[in-house]
Amino acid sequence: MIKRILTVLLLFPTLVCAQINTDRVMTIARNALYFEDYVLSIQYFNQVINAKPYLYEPYFFRALAKLNLEDFQGAEADCDAAIQRNPFVVGAYQIRGLARIRQSKFDGAIEDYQKALHYDPENITLWHNLTLSHIQKKDYNSAKEDLESLLKVSPRYTRAYLMRGEVSLQQKDTIAALTDFNKALELDKYDPDAWAARAIVKLQQSKYAEAESDFDRAIHLSAKNAGNYINRALARFHQNNLRGAMSDYDLALDIDPNNFIGHYNRGLLRARVGDDNRAIEDFDFVIQMEPDNMMAVFNRGLLRAQTGDYRGAIQDYTTVINQYPNFLAGYYQRSEARRKIGDKKGAEQDEFKVMKAQIDKQNGVTTNKDVAQNKDKADGSGDEDGEKTRKKSDKNMNNYRKIVIADDSEAEQRYTSDYRGRVQDKNVNITLEPMFALTYYEKMSDVKRSVNFHKYIEDLNRTGILSKRLRITNMEAPLTEEQVKFHFALIDTHTSAIVADEKSASKRFARAIDFYLVQDFSSAVADLTQTILLDGDFFPAYFMRALIRCKQLEYQKAEQAAETNIPGDKRKEITAVDYEVVRKDLDKVINLAPDFVYAYYNRANVSAMLKDYRAAIADYDKAIELNPDFADAYFNRGLTHIFLGNNKLGISDLSKAGELGIVSAYNVIKRFTDQTE
Repeated sequence: MIKRILTVLLLFPTLVCAQINTDRVMTIARNALYFEDYVLSIQYFNQVINAKPYLYEPYFFRALAKLNLEDFQGAEADCDAAIQRNPFVVGAYQIRGLARIRQSKFDGAIEDYQKALHYDPENITLWHNLTLSHIQKKDYNSAKEDLESLLKVSPRYTRAYLMRGEVSLQQKDTIAALTDFNKALELDKYDPDAWAARAIVKLQQSKYAEAESDFDRAIHLSAKNAGNYINRALARFHQNNLRGAMSDYDLALDIDPNNFIGHYNRGLLRARVGDDNRAIEDFDFVIQMEPDNMMAVFNRGLLRAQTGDYRGAIQDYTTVINQYPNFLAGYYQRSEARRKIGDKKGAEQDEFKVMKAQIDKQNGVTTNKDVAQNKDKADGSGDEDGEKTRKKSDKNMNNYRKIVIADDSEAEQRYTSDYRGRVQDKNVNITLEPMFALTYYEKMSDVKRSVNFHKYIEDLNRTGILSKRLRITNMEAPLTEEQVKFHFALIDTHTSAIVADEKSASKRFARAIDFYLVQDFSSAVADLTQTILLDGDFFPAYFMRALIRCKQLEYQKAEQAAETNIPGDKRKEITAVDYEVVRKDLDKVINLAPDFVYAYYNRANVSAMLKDYRAAIADYDKAIELNPDFADAYFNRGLTHIFLGNNKLGISDLSKAGELGIVSAYNVIKRFTDQTE
């Protein structure tokens, strides 16, 4: 799904009205943008800009597309052009603010959000991003002023309490932070970030059991956050639960294989429990990431010596000593290793260095740590300050045995990446899996699902009528620039073929697919209607016409939602009656091809959208009866049961969906598990 801001900004009423051609291109372009086909939308906006360069809208919407493609400099330039043509559009300042943030231009972003708030003082997104921009600049007083204003606008906005708590932590006011985190949990106990935020305060207060309990809840609600496992491992470590801590590091590294803290700390804990070879593997990884990390090199040297690789250990000790010539533990350990390989002279030289440092210390010549302290044992008992942890930036070699924790500068980033307006909300959106389409392009999935198949579609592919192999999918991929050009050219080719043979239903259908792919829905529907008139038994045409009409209605509904406050808006409200044409087309598909499972599924989705949940369940039942491994049908039927209040039935279906490859099902299960107990 596209972001909330994208939906609202995209649906502002267009002012382009001079030429019907420009109107049409803008409509198609905004369709493409709404359905996240950004490259294609830019091609259309370019056409409008070339025709009418004085309009602000194509620049504004093109900026939005570029932002989603992470062309932040281009997005900023387009917003400049939009604002130059119309300085009163709130969305242009909002998008330019985001583009500037992504380029670390925080002063410019703050100016943009303040300007936008002048025109729209109750916009939560603007206050949210303005606050985070002030936090990035460490202007905590301004950030708190922003949050006071935000909470006046929206007293139940939980992210505001989380941000204010974070600001309080940066100001060392733990009590105020805890109060805000508790308030956030009171408002939304299903927010994993709120549990994690409170857990971090508990860690700072040394309330490790309470911190672990809060991290348990955060992980229960969001199992894919490596940071929560890293932090829970710290809470467990402080309670001497080393195995539990190592298990958390394992889970964190499954999610984020390159996590420095995870590998370093797991290496330390593996060494403590005698798992030396695997500890060496962790330090090998750390050293590969940071070749100049001398603490990791020294720890690996200790482990190499422990496993009998004395020459490897000597090599590591020498590397450390070259960087830290006064690090006595290095000389002591190297002397031991040299003696093991028979290098008596080298061992005596290292022992002399240690002895001289002892004498110098007794005579007050040096401030180096004494020899006994530098002969730290594997349990880290030699730490003078008694602390079990060190900051990642700590370069004191005497702390080589301490567990690493994130620097304050890293901790500050917990919320500063949470800018609103482009990236999806962190919490999983509880929405139905999309409807199925017939298309040439499908997104790659991290989890392999079953191949969608129907004999009639395969037979159609074998005829060679279509330019590419038709796929049945609900994971449609946006077009690349090359694909856009290819399908525009195909439309011209199909048009010539249709002129030569106006009675060919298949040629009409082929062009309809190309029109659909370039988001020209009106032309696609017109071609599909002609296909049906030429061949009333060709069910793929009914199926695609139903899908496209449903997408048109979805867009129009979103447009209505964005325009509710526009005076004089006469647009007809979308109602259940408008969906009847969609239902009728799907009814016809089922009549013509009763084994085409995707028609039942799509009809169920339409019923669910109209809150006719029992009709939806009946169709999902039929789809699952025809295909017992239909993951999307299980997922949507599970959600529909939950919408009806049947949580246990819903969770059972969601579990099956997760088993079949829809990973997000597990996040939904976690959210509703408490309500079934």
